[in-house]
This record gives sequence, C-alpha cells and structure tokens, in this order.
Amino acid sequence: MTAEVRLPDGSRHRLRGGTAFARPAGPATSRVAYAAAHVVADPTAENTPGAPAVVDWDRTLAFRHHLWSYGLGVAEAMDTAQRGMGLDYPAIRELIRRSAAEARGVGGRIVAGVATDQLPPGPASLDAITGAYREQLADTLADGARPVLMCSRHLAAAADGPEDYLRVYADLLTTTDQPVVLHWLGDMFDPALAGYWGSTDLDLATETVLQLIKDHADRVDGIKVSLLDADREVALRRRLPAGVRLYTGDDFNYPELIRGDEVGHSDALLGVFAAIAPAAAAALAALDRGDLTGYDEAFGPTLPLARHLFAAPTWHYKTGIVFLAWLAGHQDHFVMVGGQQAGRSPAHLARLLVLADQAGLLPDADRAAARARAYLTLAGVVQ
Repeated sequence: MTAEVRLPDGSRHRLRGGTAFARPAGPATSRVAYAAAHVVADPTAENTPGAPAVVDWDRTLAFRHHLWSYGLGVAEAMDTAQRGMGLDYPAIRELIRRSAAEARGVGGRIVAGVATDQLPPGPASLDAITGAYREQLADTLADGARPVLMCSRHLAAAADGPEDYLRVYADLLTTTDQPVVLHWLGDMFDPALAGYWGSTDLDLATETVLQLIKDHADRVDGIKVSLLDADREVALRRRLPAGVRLYTGDDFNYPELIRGDEVGHSDALLGVFAAIAPAAAAALAALDRGDLTGYDEAFGPTLPLARHLFAAPTWHYKTGIVFLAWLAGHQDHFVMVGGQQAGRSPAHLARLLVLADQAGLLPDADRAAARARAYLTLAGVVQ
C-alpha cells in the first residue's frame, strides 16, 4: 500500500505519518487543559439535515478515553460536539450523562455545557431562558460534571442590554453550589451571538462580564474566551479577580496565550485540542519541565493546521475535526450528525490532510492516505 495522495490541485503528497508523541504520565501540572470533543455519528442512521441525531456511543466515548489518556480534560457538549448544528437536546443530555460516568470511572477531568437549547427556536422571555438554564445546570451538576454556562442564542435575542445578562447570570451563579466556567463565544463561531453581554462594542461587553465575575468571583472557576483576539484576551486576563482562570478558546493564538508572560497565563478549553491531543500533551509536559524549546517544537507545527481548520466560515470547523478523527483512525467513516460533512470543500480538507501530516498527527500514514484517496475519488479527484 502506498501513502501517496493526489490532491485537488493536481499535486501529489506522500504522507510520512507520526508516532513521536508519547502519552504523559498524567495531566499537566502547570496548566489546566480541556479538549472540546466531537461526537461520532452512527453512519447507518438517517443523520441528515434536520433529522434527530443518532450517535455511535461506543466510538464517541472511546474518543473521550483517547483524550484522557493524553492527560487532557474533556469539555463535553460544547459547540465542537455540533451543539446547535445537528446535535439535539435529547442527545446532549445522554452525551453528558454517559461522558460524566466514564470520567468518574477513569478519574478524568470533565466540564459540560449548560445552555437553553431545550427551548424551541424563536422568541423566549427572560424568565423562560433563566428556567431553561436552571434545568440544565441542575442536570449537569447531578451528573457530576463542572458546568460551563454557554452563551445562549435565546438570551442574545431577548436581552435589551447588559442589565438583562447580569440578571440572568446572577440568578444562575447564586443557584449553583460549586464554581462554574463562564463562556464567551464570538460571532465568528456563531453569528446568532453577535452583541453578547449587551453590546457589539467589545470594550463595553468586557466591562459587563468583568462586573459579573467580580460580583460573583467565589462562584466562577474561570471564563472561556473565544474571540480570536490575543491582545483582548490578555487584557481581560490581567483584570480578572485572583483565582479566576482565563481559559483560552483562541484557536489561532493558543501557544503564546498558554505560555503566558511575566504577569500571567491562560489555561485552555479548545476545540483544536481534540485534533492535536498528542502534540498538546507533549507541549504541556514540556512546559511543566520548564522546557520552552520543547514546548515550541510540539506546538509550532500545529498552528498552521489550527488556523486553516478554523478559517472562515469558522463555525464549519467541526467538519475538519471529524475528518481528522477519521484519518487518524478514531472512527471508521466520515459521516456527521446533521449531514455536516458537507461543511468544507475537498480542497479545504485536502490542505488539512497535508497540514496534519506535517504536524505529525496521522499515526498510520497508509491508513490515512487510503481514506483520503477514497474521499477525494468520490469528490472527483482521480487517484
């Protein structure tokens, strides 16, 4: 079997594969790191646009064990799991319940998304939104996962200004009996979240979220920020109360943000970590040792991959995540719930193949090449 693939531009790429990343002895000690994990669809089911999600639970949970085996925590039922893009609420509830049980079994770290997506699409009152959040918060706490209070499309549509966000979130933070992670997802990830925290002016939105955190610092473990703006993240990080973490969700600039500076650093809650788990674990282990050269060597080759993976339209990055999971052998097909495998072009995915190979993230070159050839042949690229 050959590891060569003919790409859509007519060039040929011979995959080299990669097995250089050893599993660490345990989680990193200098940073807290979560990988936001995808779900594996059942390829025999009607996972078409608009149809209820049908999940391959065995493969989905096996992927979580892969992440835990590299010392990473799992961020469950986040947007990487196609929340709001194919994964319906019944599947979300089952996903959190099953993953939290698996985490308890292996001592794996887990957080899970809490939102309002059991409500029907369309307008909702602030009381209904708060009630939906409360219901999911109680369920997630009962399952044993640390809650991530996700941004809500319903709240973004209903809120008249910052005071409505403060009202809803203050209610939730006074309800929970353990610290939670807040969540700020930019509109490049979900256009329906434009103006979150009450303003399209990010400086004003920052003041609102800082007020919330300072008013309830004992109930906030940290805030996950996905704005793809490193300078803004650092500025926010430096203003957080002591003990409140900044979890970077910046898939464009994570190496520098996690490394940090003389004032502080970001921890991590990243979708890209699902695709680069072996390299991420190696980088964090090097950081624990104080080996900044090793840190850069592990993370450096992953950055071109991440920036391509999350290129606009950014919300379709999930397609690339699943494509890479298929190439790396974590699942046997390239099918997604909601038919979202159509979210990226063959040219985009072919470039992703090359970048993943250059980063040493495809352990079996022959298998990855065979799967890439099968996909590209179906797309009309004769091999």
